[in-house]
Amino acid sequence: MALTGVENLARLPELKKKLLWTFVLVAVYRIGVHVPVPGVDSAALADFFESAKNTLFGLFDMFSGGGLRNLSIFALGIMPYISASIIIQLLTVVSPELAKMQKEDGAAGRKKITQYTRYGTVLITIIQGFGIAVGLESMASPTGAPVVLAAGWSFRLMTILTLTAGTVFLMWLGEQMTEKGIGNGISMIIYAGIVAGLPRAVLSTLDLLKAGELSLFVLVLIVALMVAVLAAIVFMERGQRRIPIQYAKRMVGRKMYGGQTTHLPLRVNTAGVIPPIFASSILLFPATLGEFSSVPLLKQIAAFFSPQTVTYNVIFVTLIVFFCYFYTAIIFDPADIAENIRKQGGFIPGIRPGAKTKEYIDKVLARITLWGSMYISVVCVLPMVMIQQFNVPFYFGGTSLLIVVGVAMDFMSQIESYLISRQYEGLMQKGRLKGRQ
Repeated sequence: MALTGVENLARLPELKKKLLWTFVLVAVYRIGVHVPVPGVDSAALADFFESAKNTLFGLFDMFSGGGLRNLSIFALGIMPYISASIIIQLLTVVSPELAKMQKEDGAAGRKKITQYTRYGTVLITIIQGFGIAVGLESMASPTGAPVVLAAGWSFRLMTILTLTAGTVFLMWLGEQMTEKGIGNGISMIIYAGIVAGLPRAVLSTLDLLKAGELSLFVLVLIVALMVAVLAAIVFMERGQRRIPIQYAKRMVGRKMYGGQTTHLPLRVNTAGVIPPIFASSILLFPATLGEFSSVPLLKQIAAFFSPQTVTYNVIFVTLIVFFCYFYTAIIFDPADIAENIRKQGGFIPGIRPGAKTKEYIDKVLARITLWGSMYISVVCVLPMVMIQQFNVPFYFGGTSLLIVVGVAMDFMSQIESYLISRQYEGLMQKGRLKGRQ
């Protein structure tokens, strides 16, 4: 019998073990989010974050699953690791040694790059931990209550050590999840942190409904729009432009090789969720400066870049389009792809191998990246439009929705691939047994 459907998960002990590992490690992460750093007034900090939700702190709090709001041991979340990974990727473009290490040295080179990423994560965490410790000492709730109970170097060192240890542990947790569980561990940690805020968003929406600030018709409209956006994201994330590739026939000894036709899949959204993350970080930086500064000019700049303004949305879309092209150019090299196709004896019908193939792939990639950037822009701007029109929190939108849908699709595809591979192995074993008899 073919292994299809969720009911077949119980028939594979290995898959059950992997799923159990994934859920246990995610549970460990969620428990750690509620373990606070010593020396902080949690109530005063929560009041402060309520007033700073539209700044960089709100963005980081979303990716840490509420850990920054509670100033837990996982307050920085996995963002330092992501930042270090992006920096290393950017350095591979400008550094010939890192590029050689990544392409030519194989597994050993990738292992070194992973080690550099870990060192970078620790360095970024120490810097951010010191900045958070110093910033907390100057923070106060809207009522005037200080966030830090006893300021000084003892608090700073304790905060740096605690936050660094928490991020390093999360990094290790993600690697263990990737190795022993299902899916990418880092992505699963971010996914769990974002989804953990869903119940709070649902309860706040229901409170608005009970208070009469939100009508039932608007709520139904929001739910219908959420379903439509989810369907659109799934459709676009699966979207591909398949470039046909023909391999010429060639004789090797007495055997004939080649002659088959395949395709080169180009994703509509090649850059993933990196462009909106970069764009949000840049645009929320002025709002963060205005939150901590009493200078009138900085206050005006912060108001100018408020997420509720038209200027913010226009600049936001422009930055998303720019980073879509920029990051796609970093992670996808048409010249390298064209050279590999030529070396393997392949060609695109109607296109000459080499430079012409590179130009053709680059042209197609530029076109589909434009559509991908427009799709990401619509999804990311949608929450702002909903807030302006209906004055309600639209939780499922923007970067968080792209991450949630993307990780969920990857998780389900890996389970499906595991089921198919186990089915295939079972059929092969049966075939060998019948042959022996």
